[in-house]
Amino acid sequence: MIHRRYALGLLAAATLLPSRGFADVAPQRSEIRESLARHFLDVGTVGTFVGYKVDDYLVIASDKNRSGEAKLPASTFKIPNSIIALETGVVADPDKDVFKWDGVARPIEAWNKDHTLRSAIAVSAVPVYQEIARRIGAERMQKYLDLFEYGNRDIGGGIDQFWLTGNLRIDPVQQVDFVDRLRRGVLPVSKRSQDLVRDILPVTKVGDTVIRAKSGLLGAEIGKPSLGWMVGWAEKGDARTVFALNMDCLEPRHTADRMAITQQCLGDIGAL
Repeated sequence: MIHRRYALGLLAAATLLPSRGFADVAPQRSEIRESLARHFLDVGTVGTFVGYKVDDYLVIASDKNRSGEAKLPASTFKIPNSIIALETGVVADPDKDVFKWDGVARPIEAWNKDHTLRSAIAVSAVPVYQEIARRIGAERMQKYLDLFEYGNRDIGGGIDQFWLTGNLRIDPVQQVDFVDRLRRGVLPVSKRSQDLVRDILPVTKVGDTVIRAKSGLLGAEIGKPSLGWMVGWAEKGDARTVFALNMDCLEPRHTADRMAITQQCLGDIGAL
């Protein structure tokens, strides 16, 4: 396992982006490309995009402010939640262990059914992951968030709410750092847990590029979206680009814009 550290100076342009290293193999360069911000403006909102071109050790961001602002992770937390569920045995098999629907009809119809871990992450079923968090419990959840150095590591606000309405915060650069460690398989958990979570991540194909990503949307369960996320990585041939996007979702149509703008930004930086 490659030991990772948060070390000042690993990003050559430390004044542009938060100084965090994504691997010890080489120092990263970073740059701001303000032209990326136009994609948010084109749909009538604001947001930020951070992309890490792994082969070039290059971090590209659309801005130097929001890219470092910590926000609630919303359903992007399903990534670490899935890893912890598998690592603790709360879920033994992502395709066989079934979480029974509790019978409560919710506005998102896809949630109103039984789910496995794989199907739950595909439709971002919040009730399933809330039950998973309750089964994990606060002590184990805190242990793994500390091990992962995930955001501010604060699970205050309720074991089944801390990533939705509670105290947990993470910024886009931290998201990229965490997702890149999962991509490389160097998180401090078993290889099996990381392999399985990489496998169940939703996949979008654009030409010859495969995008593995998890969305997040605050307010989705009540039909009033406010903040949208998209985090993951793009695979094009042997090249890999890890990314995190968040944006203000001011209108329902903005929920679909998360992936569209992600693809536009990835295209602009040569990752598609």
